[in-house]
Amino acid sequence: METFVDINDVALRYSGRAGSQDTLAVENLNLKVHRGDFVAVVGPSGCGKSTLMKLATGLHFPSAGVVRLDGKVVNGPVSIAGMAFQNPVMLPWRSTRDNVLLPMEVVDPHRRQIRTNRTKYKQQADEILASVGLEGAGDQYPWQLSGGMQQRASLCRALIHDPELLLLDEPFAALDAFTREELWCVIRDLHQEKQFTCILVTHDLREAVFLADTVHVMSARPGQIIVSRTIPIPRPRPI
Repeated sequence: METFVDINDVALRYSGRAGSQDTLAVENLNLKVHRGDFVAVVGPSGCGKSTLMKLATGLHFPSAGVVRLDGKVVNGPVSIAGMAFQNPVMLPWRSTRDNVLLPMEVVDPHRRQIRTNRTKYKQQADEILASVGLEGAGDQYPWQLSGGMQQRASLCRALIHDPELLLLDEPFAALDAFTREELWCVIRDLHQEKQFTCILVTHDLREAVFLADTVHVMSARPGQIIVSRTIPIPRPRPI
């Protein structure tokens, strides 16, 4: 199978403030993810799980080692990735639809086309909102949505530009159990339909096993992957 994400012997050291020591966040970090796979990363707080995500998308650069995405060395923010966070981070002055369309305003080639093809892009946003159960919510503002609805909209924003790689940084952690499991099924179905590559960071082992093909366990800081387990349960998986 084709390796899509390749993190090879990576270390990342954060510079400390004046008079304080640097922090070695990850060391000897190795991860290979095949195209179309869904992997989960679990580990103790502060072990570098979110750092791994930022390395994969070019938001951070390694102090040692190399990160490749689709065979190319990552040397800047990548446009073929989408990311959803624990906090939906919706801009309160923009409608739900306009929040979803935000990546189209910054990612090529869409940012050159959105002004002249606004109607087409609005329709695309409404379609992806409907696919996660938010039909008709495009004109509402974030303060009019529940936490679960905001997180669905955040997923739509991460997927609106059809990324080849989706990164999920504990996007369900703050939700109640029922809403969380509903969104597990939303992600399961979207992955089944679109076949993007996905890396999920989570503290929830049930979530990891339900969604992922492989679960990787990280050590305490400086983080590295110490155990990997393939999940032998066929897809699609029921709750």
